[in-house]
Amino acid sequence: MTSFTLTDLEAIVARRAASGDASSYTAKLAAKGISGTAKKLGEEAVETVIAAVSQDEAALACESADLLYHLMVVLHLRGVPFSDVLAELERRTAETGLEEKARRPAEADPQRPASRGSHRHTGD
Repeated sequence: MTSFTLTDLEAIVARRAASGDASSYTAKLAAKGISGTAKKLGEEAVETVIAAVSQDEAALACESADLLYHLMVVLHLRGVPFSDVLAELERRTAETGLEEKARRPAEADPQRPASRGSHRHTGD
């Protein structure tokens, strides 16, 4: 088991994005800005889904690493610290998804899916 954490990755991404080093993929990706980087994140998400349904565990691990890396770059470019993501996960897992959903005010159209940013799939 490794001691490497996503917080470690966050620090590496921040350092390399700021470096301007022409040999750094992170610096090149950051130079594309949020639109280019978010597009790449979407591509990695699709590749992760494909690996998941192919039932190839090694490919899924590799694509998941790519997805997490690109997510960290997007978070960095948007100025969202990983600790904010962890705090949100902690908040969501403090109660079950059904309890959290019951607490929400009724929406005008119950058939309409929740708006972006309000997904609550983390709780049990």
